[in-house]
Amino acid sequence: MKLLYSIHKYDVFMLIWLINVKMHGSLAKFSRYVSKTGDGPLYLLIAGLLYWRQGIESPLLQAILLGFLLERPIYFIVKNSLKRNRPAAALQDFHSVITPSDQFSFPSGHTSAAFMMATLIGYFFPALMIPLYCWAALVGFSRVVLGVHFPTDTLVGAMLGISTALFSLGQIIS
Repeated sequence: MKLLYSIHKYDVFMLIWLINVKMHGSLAKFSRYVSKTGDGPLYLLIAGLLYWRQGIESPLLQAILLGFLLERPIYFIVKNSLKRNRPAAALQDFHSVITPSDQFSFPSGHTSAAFMMATLIGYFFPALMIPLYCWAALVGFSRVVLGVHFPTDTLVGAMLGISTALFSLGQIIS
């Protein structure tokens, strides 16, 4: 229990520090745009383009479909089982910059999906791996800047996304 308390203390400290930095206003504006890239329509567009260009035989499309088929239920079960409050509900007098789409915080679904897509696309297009991981990290960072997640929510979201992608690749590529 002490470990969980220590992690929560660290999370709160990092969140409050980030919210209070002088350039938070500029970061929040930038973060709104970055966060929107992780909302989902971009992933549907990529899947649609892959289907249109290569058909269902596309290994990348198959990995994306399997990845989301696994990642979304795992994310949903973990989030609704652990029921970690979002910062606005957990911290007195704290208000997030945006209204989150659901009630609970852990793990970050935006971060999970972004890291899953970065891993899958980066596998097939290695030259894009670093920019894709930078984008995915910015998606996670944006969720903290916007006040809808604690840092560890995004860290675990990244781990969920990467592990789901690697599992999916193992099933499709083998």
